[in-house]
Order: sequence, then structure tokens, then C-alpha cells
Amino acid sequence: MDKSSNRNKAVAIIGAGPAGLMAAEVLSLAGVNVAVYDAMPSAGRKFLMAGKGGMNITHAEPFETFLSRYGASRNDMEPILNNFPPDALCNWIHALGISTFVGSSGRVFPREMKAAPLLRAWLQRLRAAGVHFYMRHHWLGWTQDNGLRFSVNDAEQIIQADALVLALGGGSWPQLGSTGAWQSLLHERGVAVAPLQPSNCGFEANWSAYFCNRFAGQPLKPVGIRFRTNQGADLLQQGELMITAHGLEGGAIYALSRALREEIDAKGSALVYLDLSPDRDLAAISKKLLLPKGKDSLSNFLRKRLGIEGVKAALLREVLSSTALAEPQQLAAAIKALPLKLTACRPLAEAISSAGGVRFDALDENLMIRSLPGVFCAGEMLDWEAPTGGYLLTASLASGRAAGLGCLVWFGANLKNVN
Repeated sequence: MDKSSNRNKAVAIIGAGPAGLMAAEVLSLAGVNVAVYDAMPSAGRKFLMAGKGGMNITHAEPFETFLSRYGASRNDMEPILNNFPPDALCNWIHALGISTFVGSSGRVFPREMKAAPLLRAWLQRLRAAGVHFYMRHHWLGWTQDNGLRFSVNDAEQIIQADALVLALGGGSWPQLGSTGAWQSLLHERGVAVAPLQPSNCGFEANWSAYFCNRFAGQPLKPVGIRFRTNQGADLLQQGELMITAHGLEGGAIYALSRALREEIDAKGSALVYLDLSPDRDLAAISKKLLLPKGKDSLSNFLRKRLGIEGVKAALLREVLSSTALAEPQQLAAAIKALPLKLTACRPLAEAISSAGGVRFDALDENLMIRSLPGVFCAGEMLDWEAPTGGYLLTASLASGRAAGLGCLVWFGANLKNVN
């Protein structure tokens, strides 16, 4: 595309996470002068932390299934994801010199399983394209004439730009920069913002002191978890959970976080059912439990017959009465569907991601705030949520790209040659 018309344009991007960096890439390739500001000492802090356990980039499942993972946010996110689907994301990463592979679960990872090489290559390319980075810049809002106010080394600086991309993240992991402080700044400007709430989070359960002290920190695997919604739909997940001092964490429950959070908000608690023996059906378990125990204790009997021991056996004792433990049919039913009441989400600061944010009805189709012309939003500060599994990063990158392209539309650029 002809870049000459953009050379006198300057865009400020606030937030040096994946969404902000992708917006910077789109704009710099179009010849725009781009400056990225962030409160942290370096770019991509949360991105690097999320990649420490194995950088999950996206997911290789059929695209229709992929879109369904965004739940109630699908209608808003679909146009954005259509323009930067998982295949396009993988091609983009390959162009950075990072090879990928698809794991057994369908998740896509960098070959090295780390975020740092990807981020290094990306930042190098952005700097080569002329993007300027300004770290330790805390955004304070706007001046009366729409200048951008920043706190830098305890002094205030005013920045002027032709357009602004906000990519400030949600409210999870605030120590890495996503503090959610931007909410009040946008409220002051009349922008509709849905309250930030924890997503992909742990949940609280009222453990006894003994169970908490003895088993907090221990994994519960393999395990299934079932939750029935108000509409009568059964939501099922299988995988691994972790007993915590407060309740439960882990991938199996993170995937249910939206439904559980809404149930707790509406009713004060949510009842889930744990399957402690997902590889056996109820009939097989019942048959084992009807065998003579002989001189075995219940603990030894469960260990020998069903392989249930340690934290799983303790969890049965934690929840069931002595009568239920002694009655084979009740015990078998509990092993397949142990009822557990969850009383609250863990705090937003502990969550992997957040729900809520700038409402899509406050934005136009290019992610520009309708009431603030020239101001665009991207990433987790938008009102959407998704489970872990590559969906969070894909949507953040795709929305950053959409916001960058939106700026070019705002500048009246010819987009027909933009890939």
C-alpha cells in the first residue's frame, strides 16, 4: 500500500502486551509513526509469565468449534477472529522464525515451548520498523485539549497523537501491569464499561481445618467435574484440579468459570459434582464395593479395589457422612458424583484472565470508541472472555490487529493491500 499518506500521522499505543504490539506492527508497516507506552520496565511482562509453563499460542481444532469457545462473546469476537484466525496466527509466528507444533490436546505451541524467543524476535522486528518504546510511563488520562498525560519519574509529561490505541489489559495479575486503573478514566469520559470480574479462576470451598492443612497444594487427578446450568445443560470437564487452602484451582474448573461465577452471583453458591474415577462407570464401581472387605479398613479397601487413596479418599471423608461411607451404593454414587458447594470466586488479582471491560456497543466495527473519535481499544480490556487453551492470546492478537487497521480506516488509508 502507499505509505506516503501516513508518514505524518502519529499513533500512541498504551500497553505493550500482545494486543498493543500487534496494533503497533500493523500501523508501522503502513508507514505510521508509532510510539508504545507502558507502565512496566519492559514489554510483554504478562505474556512472558504466561509462557513459563509452556507457551500455548492457539488451538488447532475446527474453526467453528474454536469460535464456540467464546460463549456469549462469540458474536462480538467472530468478525475479529475471522480476519485473523488460528492459521493466520501460526503463519505470522512462522514469519518471525519461530516453528510450532500441535500437541495431543490440539493446542499449538512454539517448538521451544517458551514465550521469550518469540517476544525477542517480535520486538526486534518492531524496532526495525521504527516503533519507539517508552517504558515506565503511567497513563493518567487526558488533558482538556485531548493530550495524553503520563507520569514519568514523578513528573508529568504531555504527549500529542493523531490517534490512540488503548491495550491496557484487564485486571488479572496486576503486578505485571494489568491493574484495571483505566476503568475510572473511561468512566469519566462516559464510556460504557462492564465491571471486571475474575475468569479462568479458582473457587472457594469450605474445607475443614484438617483437610486444608493436610491436603492444600495436592493435585486431584484424573478427575471429572460436572455442573448443571439453570437451563438444565450439563457442562462437563475432565482433567486435573488442585486442592488449595481456599478451595479448588486447575484447568478442569477454569473452563467452567463463567458459568460458575454467574451461578454464584445469582444464588450465592454453585454446586458441582466431582467424578473421582472417570475411567470407570457406576456399575463397575458398585460391583467392586460390594465385594467383601475382610479385615481391610475402608481406606485400604478403596485403595486395593479402586485405586482411590490419598487426597481422593480424604475428599470422600471430607464431604460424606459416616453412614454414606459405610453404604456401598451411596459411596459408589459419591465416587462418580461427589457434591461440592463452591461459595465464591477467588479474587480478580489471582485469576488468569478477566471478564468485563469496554462494552462492544460503545465501539464501532473498527473498535473505535464511538464517543471518543480516534480512540481505539484492543485486547483483554474489551468485554469478552474465553477459556485457556490458546483462545486468550489469539483474541488479544486479533483484536490488536483490528484496532491497528481501524486506525488506518480513521486516517482514510487504502486497505486493499493490507494482509
